[in-house]
Amino acid sequence: MKDPIFDPIVINQLRVKNRIYMPAMHMGMAVEFEVTDPLVNFYAERARGGAGLICVGYATVDDLSGNTTNIGAHRDEFISGLTRLAKAIKENGAASAVQINHAGRYNFSFFLNGRQPVAPSAIASRMTKETPHALTIDEIHTIVDAFAQAAGRVQAAGFDAVEILSGTGYLISEFLSPLTNQREDDYGGDLPNRMRFGLEVMQAIRRKVGQDFPVIVRMNGNDFMVDGQDRRELQTYARALQEEGHVDALSINVGWHEARVPQITTAVPRGAFAYLARAIKTQVSIPVIYGHRVNDPATARELILDDMCDMVAMGRSLIADPYLPEKTRLNREKEIVHCVACAQGCFDNLFKLKSVECLCNPRAGHEGECLEATKTETPRTIMVVGAGAAGMRAALTASERGHIVHLYESSPQLGGQLYLAAAPPGRGEFAELARDLATQVALSPIHVHLKTVVDEALIEAQQPDHVILATGARPITPPIPGVEGAHVVQAWDVLYNRVRTGKKVVIIGGGAVGVEVALFLAEKGTLSGDTLKFLMVNKAEPMDELYNLSIQGTKDVLLIEMIDRIGEGLGKTTRWTLLQDIKRTNVQTMTATKALEITPRGVKVENAEGNTLEVPADTVVLGVGSKSYSPLSEPLTRLGVPYTAVGDADQVATAFEAMHSGFKAGMAI
Repeated sequence: MKDPIFDPIVINQLRVKNRIYMPAMHMGMAVEFEVTDPLVNFYAERARGGAGLICVGYATVDDLSGNTTNIGAHRDEFISGLTRLAKAIKENGAASAVQINHAGRYNFSFFLNGRQPVAPSAIASRMTKETPHALTIDEIHTIVDAFAQAAGRVQAAGFDAVEILSGTGYLISEFLSPLTNQREDDYGGDLPNRMRFGLEVMQAIRRKVGQDFPVIVRMNGNDFMVDGQDRRELQTYARALQEEGHVDALSINVGWHEARVPQITTAVPRGAFAYLARAIKTQVSIPVIYGHRVNDPATARELILDDMCDMVAMGRSLIADPYLPEKTRLNREKEIVHCVACAQGCFDNLFKLKSVECLCNPRAGHEGECLEATKTETPRTIMVVGAGAAGMRAALTASERGHIVHLYESSPQLGGQLYLAAAPPGRGEFAELARDLATQVALSPIHVHLKTVVDEALIEAQQPDHVILATGARPITPPIPGVEGAHVVQAWDVLYNRVRTGKKVVIIGGGAVGVEVALFLAEKGTLSGDTLKFLMVNKAEPMDELYNLSIQGTKDVLLIEMIDRIGEGLGKTTRWTLLQDIKRTNVQTMTATKALEITPRGVKVENAEGNTLEVPADTVVLGVGSKSYSPLSEPLTRLGVPYTAVGDADQVATAFEAMHSGFKAGMAI
């Protein structure tokens, strides 16, 4: 059977070579709205990797629609940069599109030099904490025209299609939703009036670009907002987009940025929201694209074969591995490095006002710099000690540059703390990354030595030219009286299932590790997904009881944290989802609380009010963090062997930082 992923598809007059669509993502790489070399290099690499259609953006339609790190499409002066970007994508084998958008009330006055964001109604955004200006009728008409003019610039720049963002809580979806549209004129009230602005935008664009230029709309299948739109209203809107808006394809995503349903984190199952695309596909005859948590060809293939959608949107998947399409086409799927949906380098970077990078692919966002790196003319023998994320990445990079690399690991498998990161519920993708890196190592000329402890004698025997220390970290044992008790265990041992815990568990430390082990324990005794489906379809229990059985486990878990905040050290994108899970699973928390002593009965603490009390515990878990472990630094210095410490061996940090430090070490030799 021919792989359905590689069936061509036609959108209006545009023939796309396969069913892989790279959706628009804010990259933070534009400068003063101008296309930059990093942006061109980034997308040229994804085009070389085999994507069928690449959409860049979003791009701005007027001065209030975005910020200076967005691609500009609101003035003619930006056409030359857009032309350069379109050429880079098309010359490297992909069709090209630009998404245009207006942020509406999701913009910040900070980015607008103090000017007020605009919206259909003056209703504050939970995301920005600002109240927008309610648009007048004349201002609405001006913005409709601005969309059309921006689409015209996209067409003039040589792109193959234009996409309009009509979801995610931005301006068009603000008009659509009764939550944010409380107007009493022709643009508010019932659904036909709330759809008016979006349809007028599409109609104006169609008039501007003509009948043969593909127009795509990215819209929500459900906005997941309380008192917002349900999916049935959005299905009606989808029909209207085809029939009245004359659009050529629909790209379905989910949720607003304010929504409390996780949409992009690793806990979201692959393809979880495809049912929304399927529902819209039954309403229209134009191609439907689905994209949320599709990070592997198997999921993409299944969605197409099952008629859930006509194309799959792979965004972060192609950040992590730009050659995913080509590897799939050549039957090399096992070589793919999968996105783990950690958001550490993409979304979290944007919150820091940095351009997009990637945990899984340290080259992402640095394609131009990496192209300049050549093979070494003086191959050296490199010993890498430790085969976690940092060690494997360092070994791979050094090997790619032509060095002779020996990778040593004391345990029986490659992966290190990636398997620890994969232990909490919904975090299994990190184990996939461990396996992906191990596969890359197996395909390389790296010499692997498992179950081998490196000591001074081995270093003397091997005489390496350079050593990379990736020996990781060890958990901290805090100096608390009673810490040596038999009922006291380390968080790592809990996550690795090396120890048994009692019913009442107190976790000392409410940072990232403490939160993860709390959720790991809270999951004990809950229904699995397969069991839940079995009980639900057979109506074995009432739905509310099934819900309770899915979140209420067999452990009573209490988190104790010295500072006044739980989850310190977690990325902004994922922190709120984990804290939401903490609350939902009834994990108890005590902040601004100091552990004074561990007793046979529990933990004596001093709470925020300065009172001393003892909280009962059958098991006490130490989750106070870790410290660098680098026992070979002194012997290497004594032997005069140059070395580089990477990952936690250098400084305890995130998986993202570990991968990037390993990459930089490999590049530097």
